[in-house]
Amino acid sequence: MASIFTKIVQGEIPCYKVAETEDFLAFLDVNPNAKGHTLCIPKKEVDKIFDLDEATYSGLMQFSRRVAIALEKAVPCKRVGVSVIGLEVPHVHVHLIPLNSMEDARFLQKVKLSTEEFQEVAKTIQSYL
Repeated sequence: MASIFTKIVQGEIPCYKVAETEDFLAFLDVNPNAKGHTLCIPKKEVDKIFDLDEATYSGLMQFSRRVAIALEKAVPCKRVGVSVIGLEVPHVHVHLIPLNSMEDARFLQKVKLSTEEFQEVAKTIQSYL
């Protein structure tokens, strides 16, 4: 059965798209730790990051770096944190989280944003790509 991220890639489920290439997709996390929390995924569904072939792994990191640089310009923060956990969705995903404190990286407190706020932040990040 396809993961929720594969359904997003296939257009079956909408997302707040930030960036896209032939092989990768970045979109806002709908349950964010902080405003601008972005997920970068390979379009090919693979459960574990170290199961990716070397070219896809390297490509995902390069894509994530590009998105992180734009994210840091778009959302005021001290830095952009990177996390790969992947227990909740069996599809490789890199979390890019704007950090102002260590609490932002803990996945315990979440931020609520309106549809308009999600759309605005996605558009702002896109403008720096």
